[in-house]
Amino acid sequence: MIEKNLLTTHGKLRLKIPSQLSEITLGQMMALQAKKELRDLDAISILSGTPLASLQQINNGSELMQFADTIIGLSQQIKYLYNAEAIPKEITLTVDGKMVTVKVTRNLAMEPAGAFMAAREIIGEEISSHIEQYGEDNWQKNFNPSLEACCKILAQYLYCRATGLPYDEYKAAEFTENIEQLRVTEALPIARHFFISYPNWSTRKTSFLHRVCRPWRNGRAYKPSRSLNTSTL
Repeated sequence: MIEKNLLTTHGKLRLKIPSQLSEITLGQMMALQAKKELRDLDAISILSGTPLASLQQINNGSELMQFADTIIGLSQQIKYLYNAEAIPKEITLTVDGKMVTVKVTRNLAMEPAGAFMAAREIIGEEISSHIEQYGEDNWQKNFNPSLEACCKILAQYLYCRATGLPYDEYKAAEFTENIEQLRVTEALPIARHFFISYPNWSTRKTSFLHRVCRPWRNGRAYKPSRSLNTSTL
């Protein structure tokens, strides 16, 4: 983490943002992806958890350059993450205010049947949405699942394992709030497994890099703050 105290028009503001991908949550990555026009201040706000209005009150905008440079560095790390195939042996998440550890690699089956059918429907809808937008020709070659779909898949996979409760379709769907708190370096390799490996779901290796980094590397979508004058990601 990078931490810094900054002076604002109303006093002091302490900023802290991740310096490594392992410090970023899936929810933060989803928020970054959801921004159609991702500016420097938007990214700093999402990664630090600081309201945008508070960042706009900082006296010296040039002091944010360190954070903007860090964000650029993080964007460079992403391409390695989305090609990674190593699945964590276990993950820890918060359930009802308590930390729960779930072993992963010993059982990557989507169970029980309710979770299996729900996950299959999520993947089917994601594929249908892709075909509707880009056409059916060679859809498998260009299919890239969204982080939101990955989050939903993980909620189905982990709900019973993490809570110890019987499967409930609605509660499993709501479990995405817990999944968003997972480190992105833990969450995505597991979700990637289901999109890539599960029979009759997706028959081709998918590239997460294009889908996630699109807002960061598309010059038309990413607009740096004029006050910072940093390069696009």
